[in-house]
Amino acid sequence: MARKSNRDSSSRKKDKDKGKKKLEEPSNGEVEVDLRRPVVAVVMGSDSDFPVVKPGIETLEEFDIPYEVRVISAHRTPDKAHSFASTARLKGFRVLIAAAGGAAHLAGVMASLTTLPVIGIPIQTPTLGGADSLYSTVQMPAGVPVATVAIGQAGAKNAALLAAEILALEDEELHDRLRSFRANMRRAVAQKNARLRDKLANTE
Repeated sequence: MARKSNRDSSSRKKDKDKGKKKLEEPSNGEVEVDLRRPVVAVVMGSDSDFPVVKPGIETLEEFDIPYEVRVISAHRTPDKAHSFASTARLKGFRVLIAAAGGAAHLAGVMASLTTLPVIGIPIQTPTLGGADSLYSTVQMPAGVPVATVAIGQAGAKNAALLAAEILALEDEELHDRLRSFRANMRRAVAQKNARLRDKLANTE
């Protein structure tokens, strides 16, 4: 799944130097297609998981991290899961994010076949509310770690942020973007606090 950049025109010259090219789309006009090799793989057990995973994908885009999205089932397509995970490092991936629900073994299967860091997103289920997904993802045996985040969309966003933090260990520009992200969160909380205090003062 190719990622389209939504950055403004002032950054396009720099992007071309990184290996991007501009293409024409009749319905949408000019767009940019990211031709960089993806460094984060986002895999999910079913396409029905995509609405949950979407905030994480949007976060990767926000931080300009090239990624690839795939549907791979640990149970329905085990050969594909094994092939993908065992060759992920050779393909240039540096972090794997795996989302699954129920008997959510996808992240564990990925982690058993690669030394790349694997982040698991438990998907909420209608029967047990995602507790089954959480236990299936987080309860890994010693020696095969999976970094498990919260159930659902919050977890998807945190998975992307955790991937960004891992990549930022060797990428100062990405580290700066993470610092700005945290600063923006602090400002947003301060603004909410100020609005609430004003509201309470006006009711006295």
